[in-house]
Amino acid sequence: MLTVRYVTEEDKNFWFSLDADISACEFDLKVRDRRGYVISVGNTPIGIMRYNLMWDYIPFLTLIHLADDYHGKGFGRQAMLYWENEMRGLGHDMVMTSTQVDEQAQHFYRKLGYVDKGGLFFDDQAQEMFMIKNL
Repeated sequence: MLTVRYVTEEDKNFWFSLDADISACEFDLKVRDRRGYVISVGNTPIGIMRYNLMWDYIPFLTLIHLADDYHGKGFGRQAMLYWENEMRGLGHDMVMTSTQVDEQAQHFYRKLGYVDKGGLFFDDQAQEMFMIKNL
């Protein structure tokens, strides 16, 4: 059974095993502000999610990452639906995310109802595609 809960300080080692891009200070903020989640099956943590508020009012999912053995089994979809329901419960009527155009995540998000809304180009990186979903 899948569970999603807020990240705690005790999750730090697991978190950094999947997310090497976040700073320790930013991790502390995710814990404090309840903007990070641990995804588990039974008692086994299998993934993480984190978000910020774009322009201080639109929830922007900055990462969902599952351990490789748990890809393609519906856990990511369940975790996303949990997050979207939580954002709806907080009064939000739209959510955002992004992915590089050369990554497969765009197909995952589209299956969940996300719509392409533009992108940014960075040096030495594929275009970053932004996607939204009305809740």
